[in-house]
Amino acid sequence: MLRLSHISKTFNPGTTDSKKALDDLSLDVNDGDFITIIGANGAGKSTLFNAIAGSFITDSGKIELNGKDISLMPEHKRARKIGRLFQDPMRGSAPGMTVEENLALAAGRGGWLSHVSKADKKSFRERVALLDMGLENRMNQPVGLLSGGQRQALTLMMATFEPPELLLLDEHTAALDPATAEKVLSLTESIVAENKLTCMMITHNMQSALELGNRTIMMNAGKIIMDISGEERKSITVNDLLLKFREASGKNLNNDRMLLI
Repeated sequence: MLRLSHISKTFNPGTTDSKKALDDLSLDVNDGDFITIIGANGAGKSTLFNAIAGSFITDSGKIELNGKDISLMPEHKRARKIGRLFQDPMRGSAPGMTVEENLALAAGRGGWLSHVSKADKKSFRERVALLDMGLENRMNQPVGLLSGGQRQALTLMMATFEPPELLLLDEHTAALDPATAEKVLSLTESIVAENKLTCMMITHNMQSALELGNRTIMMNAGKIIMDISGEERKSITVNDLLLKFREASGKNLNNDRMLLI
């Protein structure tokens, strides 16, 4: 379980550029939850992920993961427990290293062929074949030569090679074309389900936010203004989301990127 208790973060405090990005936010994420997160630009979605991942220390509040207080834990130590994918397919893998070497890194083999056994190579090849992207035939090619979709799918596999306690997906399909994005989302759904992962996913696609996972959160001005699951979520529509946003925030959701999808 992830528990966030009254966390706040203000950037550039005491200046004209002061920005309260997280405002006394509390959230309980249960084991096995797959939470989709929506909100306008600047709502605090990525800042929330940065706080959880340890990119900065919050000004106040507590962050606990499976009963352990990680509020002051450095980011590199949290990375052993928390997997993360970003919008940019170029992040999360080493472009100059081969597919096989990247998987070796994810598996803790050191990333060099001298440390990879024949059994490892067979296992890696079988795993990437499950992606159905032809990567099993490109094991010795540098990752930098892969398409964005292939690289993002590989990064997803790397982030979950050893199932993390928590998986954070920060608009990980936003930079992909629609067909590739759909394929990566399908892979995401199957990997999360097969490994029984606890997952949080930021998305700009409001329909996907309602179709994927078991719970949807809406953020505004650094706060959670809506948290729906169960039967309520099953019956809700995108128009209902827009109405709930207006009711909770007192304004219309003004984000063309979300409304055009």
